[in-house]
Amino acid sequence: MNARAGNTIVVWGAGAIGGIIGAYMARAGVDVLLVDADKRHVAAINECGLSITGVDDFTVKIDAVTPDNLAGTFETVLLAVKAHHTGSAAASAARFLSGDGYILSLQNGLNDDAIAAHAGGGRVALSLVNFASDVTAPGVIHYGGRGSLVVGEVDGRKSERLARLCDSLKAFDETVHVTDNVKGYLWGKIGYGGILIATALTNERMADLLADRRWRPHLASVARDIVTIARAAGIEPVGVDGFDAEAFLTGDAAGIDATFEGMAEHYRHSAKERSGVWRDLAVNRRKTEVGPLMEPVISAGRKAGLPVENLKTLVAMIGEIELGTRDFGLKNLERLLPLNY
Repeated sequence: MNARAGNTIVVWGAGAIGGIIGAYMARAGVDVLLVDADKRHVAAINECGLSITGVDDFTVKIDAVTPDNLAGTFETVLLAVKAHHTGSAAASAARFLSGDGYILSLQNGLNDDAIAAHAGGGRVALSLVNFASDVTAPGVIHYGGRGSLVVGEVDGRKSERLARLCDSLKAFDETVHVTDNVKGYLWGKIGYGGILIATALTNERMADLLADRRWRPHLASVARDIVTIARAAGIEPVGVDGFDAEAFLTGDAAGIDATFEGMAEHYRHSAKERSGVWRDLAVNRRKTEVGPLMEPVISAGRKAGLPVENLKTLVAMIGEIELGTRDFGLKNLERLLPLNY
């Protein structure tokens, strides 16, 4: 068993997101413990250190354990697992929280309710995390491109615990800050991410597809549906990393095209040529997080009486590719209703 002091920051999920952030904090001297279910990944980290390639190249010595070898109680757990593993990971992580401990979601999507079901409502915080990275081998993570990291309490209040955590997270990104509208950032990221999910229906490079005006109306319709549902749910979506949420809400052609041009330019210079969803489908051949990511969005859309068929079609096609009953191809994009703007 690996027992540590309560001020250790536990990163639960040492993959593309958690591993990168944990590595930077550890390199800066923050007391970090990685927890991951992949025994080969854990063994490689303990034997050779965690290696980061790409934007930066370094190897840091950092302790890693599997969940069954963790002991102790901790104030801060950073949860960085795929959305469809949230429930089981949160149930395990909650057992190691101290009396005033909490879990910060470093995940895609709206996972606060799933975490709170195990940890308790006041013991959950959220974040927007948006940068490109992939695990390329046990103990090795490729950092493909910088992006945003913003944290916030579910209810928007400012708290001492997140202020302290920000001090540690600045080792990864000096611009990290606390927001009073973290759900707005998350909905903005889902809008941005919805476009990238749709690109995973093809084998095209993201930069090429985003730059191709033929497919922009189909991609834009996904983002429009997501941000429209957000506003109907009482959340003001925030544009992230060049994604102009307001343009998609209002159908502003210039703003939408500027978003696509900016995204295309970003991915032209990124080592990450295709999305993480595409990588799960085509390389890792494993189930994606698209269904759990979109389920609360679709549910909120139904509750507001808004059309959700487009999003349901996107989720269904990704599911069919997972099952091997649908091929990648541009023809898949034609099934997404185009946005006339």
